[in-house]
Amino acid sequence: MQPAHSMMMHQDFFRIGFTMTLLEKIKQTVMTPNFMTASRIAAAPVIICLLLYENKWTTALAALVFSLASITDYVDGYLARTRGLVTGLGKLLDPLADKLLVASSLIMLVEIGFIPGWIVCAIIGRELAVTGLRCVLVENHQDISASWLGKYKTGFQIAAIIPLTIHYPYFGLHFSAIGMFFLYGSLVFTLWSGADYFIKARKYLTL
Repeated sequence: MQPAHSMMMHQDFFRIGFTMTLLEKIKQTVMTPNFMTASRIAAAPVIICLLLYENKWTTALAALVFSLASITDYVDGYLARTRGLVTGLGKLLDPLADKLLVASSLIMLVEIGFIPGWIVCAIIGRELAVTGLRCVLVENHQDISASWLGKYKTGFQIAAIIPLTIHYPYFGLHFSAIGMFFLYGSLVFTLWSGADYFIKARKYLTL
């Protein structure tokens, strides 16, 4: 009986050790900037699917998914800076993940009639133009980090999309009206930051 009992204890310790090792590996993987970036990319199709079946529940859930994905943008930046994990690939993929998340959400909001399409055309047009400019800057070995205007632009876009996605009034708050206020603010910063980007990079743009 004693050997059997000892063997069972050994197996239990093995399972506990294996589980702790697995959890630690998962934690190390999750708490990396690249994983955070990938999670924002993965959130985009989830939001699209939720808004395809628009109602009070799916819009609220889509807003929650977007909020959590947006938080990862700040978390991965913090992790990259504090842990010395800033890479050229991260600098390139991070804004692309942001653009995919924002563009997908805005397009779906137009699709279900929550916001006017012309604003989204202006925002996405700017994003495409700046993305092309970033490629030129990368070829010239220039810094492609976002400027303070770009950070304000992103902040206003997030502040607009969350209430616009919720859409329906709750607790006496008209989330649609709140979202439109921030959407027009994001439009201003979107065009301003885009113009600033091209002005600063004009010496690298030759005909």
